[in-house]
Amino acid sequence: MAVVLQPAINVLKGSAFVLTRFRLLRLSLVNTRRERRGICAQTGSMSNMTKKLLIDVDCGVDDAQAIMIALAARNVQVLGITCVHGNTIVENVCKNVLRVLKVCGRLEIPVFKGTSKPILGVSIDAGHFHGQDGLGDSPDPSAPGMDQLQKEGAVEAMVRIVNEHPGEVSLVATGPLTNLALAIRIDPTISQKLKGLYIMGGNTESRGNTTMCAEFNFACDPEAAYIVLNDYLCPTYIACWEFTCRSKLPWEFCDGWLAQDTKKARFMKAIFSHSMEACRSERIEKELVAGQGFISCDSYALAAAIDDTFILESDEVPITVELSGKYARGMMVLDTLDILKKTHKATVMKKVDMEKFKQMLMDSLK
Repeated sequence: MAVVLQPAINVLKGSAFVLTRFRLLRLSLVNTRRERRGICAQTGSMSNMTKKLLIDVDCGVDDAQAIMIALAARNVQVLGITCVHGNTIVENVCKNVLRVLKVCGRLEIPVFKGTSKPILGVSIDAGHFHGQDGLGDSPDPSAPGMDQLQKEGAVEAMVRIVNEHPGEVSLVATGPLTNLALAIRIDPTISQKLKGLYIMGGNTESRGNTTMCAEFNFACDPEAAYIVLNDYLCPTYIACWEFTCRSKLPWEFCDGWLAQDTKKARFMKAIFSHSMEACRSERIEKELVAGQGFISCDSYALAAAIDDTFILESDEVPITVELSGKYARGMMVLDTLDILKKTHKATVMKKVDMEKFKQMLMDSLK
């Protein structure tokens, strides 16, 4: 009898072993899914993990648009906003950032005051386009005061935040690069600790919008741009002037975007009116590449930092900045002949997903 039963007992033992292994495997898969849900953003997808952004701005109208895109994105954590001279004086930049945070209900995000002038030379501004205050000369009597700023300076904060989150922070720079240049001089290791650097600035065809050959952000501080493009060796993405012009949206889209019945849309319409009118001036028309349209320059760099799939076509090329020359100072230089023998190459955007871009802009004012 025992001889007869032994094979059946062996089968049952084998089945129990297989069942136990199956249960353990199933439990492991469940735990893995739970862990993934714990570290992912609200969508629960690994591709939508929360992205940590540090945003450096010279807050004019398009900087405001970029910040609002970041604040509306569900998978983004803005660790801080650092302010730099550029479109307007740095004091106005700080006030403008606080105004944007207030209208978005996000005043808990820390704001840091940064550098007030370039490394060399004199400051320039873009008051003719953004208004003298940087936000269309559309004041808000109830705007937050400067007491809302952090006591820590922007350069120090930049170094600290990157070191506190090594390998996690994407730095988005939408103004002159003075803060970034000083930060890497203070701590040369921050470059290797960044997840990525996203810059709006420079040009690829010597089409200047400030001088004959230089784009505004680089023209404001050529030395800073040179330092950043040569010393930051992390993945670097650039939305240059000509690219943003060729990626413009029709004014009809802008009209619908601003027509949304929200507090954010009314705010944007008020601060953007001056710039829209300026676009019709003879000077601005000469600056534009490929005709009229809605160009939110800084938002392209921000969108790329939010969504890895936003960039559809790009060039990988070594880059530097011209520091001398009567006409070309501040011009971005692409070393397509590999003369500089640089190992680090930047990703220069050529084509992006405009439907995603439209949706980001629409969501930013909802």
